[in-house]
Amino acid sequence: MWDYSDKVKDHFFNPKNAGAVENANAIGEVGSISCGDALRLTLRVNDETEIIEDAGFQTFGCGSAIASSSVLTEIIKGMTVDQALEVTNQDIADELEGLPPEKMHCSVMGREALQAAVANYRGEVWKDDHEEGALICRCFAVDEPMIRDVIIKNNLSTVEEVTNYTKAGGGCSSCHEGIEEILADVLAVRGESFDATAKPAAPAAKSTPAVAPLTTVQKIKRIEMVLESMRPMLKADGGDVELVDVVGNTVYVNMIGACSGCQMASATLGGVQQRLIEDLGEFFKVVPASQMPTQIAAGA
Repeated sequence: MWDYSDKVKDHFFNPKNAGAVENANAIGEVGSISCGDALRLTLRVNDETEIIEDAGFQTFGCGSAIASSSVLTEIIKGMTVDQALEVTNQDIADELEGLPPEKMHCSVMGREALQAAVANYRGEVWKDDHEEGALICRCFAVDEPMIRDVIIKNNLSTVEEVTNYTKAGGGCSSCHEGIEEILADVLAVRGESFDATAKPAAPAAKSTPAVAPLTTVQKIKRIEMVLESMRPMLKADGGDVELVDVVGNTVYVNMIGACSGCQMASATLGGVQQRLIEDLGEFFKVVPASQMPTQIAAGA
């Protein structure tokens, strides 16, 4: 399981400014529920001073995505929109006292949502909304301009780092060659050569005590906590999810309201599954309770 700072944990368990801002005049939406992470950032900007008077977020994603969105709203409230545009994904990570390398894409998503919201406020087309440019990673819908931009702004040099910051290459891996070509091009401009065998520098080793496996009761409590953190987004769309049973590492749930029978139900289940895997640090399979074996349902 990843090592999270106390500040990340605080913003996850006690998110600030969760929900949509009333009378918002700036909205930025990035990501996709089907890809596991989505963020909707709403701002209320004073038209005379261009100061961000209020900010709110609705996030579908892991604990790091929630924490990054939460701390971003805290950072930008009181700033002018121009000042807010100077906030980088590294600023978000630094304010959280660090994110695991594998979770840096969450801070990038926050920065992109902010850029999209400011563009919406100004009546502009967000120049980085990835509608143009070759689609490099089809698994997570990441295109060349985004990969190139993140490599440059975060001084990346390996495919693994690109995956950590954008998710590109984290699925079937068929896009690794395309990512390598972009890296080689950017590094050449820096006067460096690309080494496909290079690995990111390993962080300093920490001495951590062995962690005992979770009991069934502990698993259920943790799963309930994850589902509770996802409910605001689901309820905003008129739906909900209910935990029915946990058998080994198979989690049975009921989709409620608008989520029941929705065309995006399978994507929602996939998002829940990803959240559980990331937050509990082990594999889980999330399936509808309707698929529960008869003998298990009878004993429930």
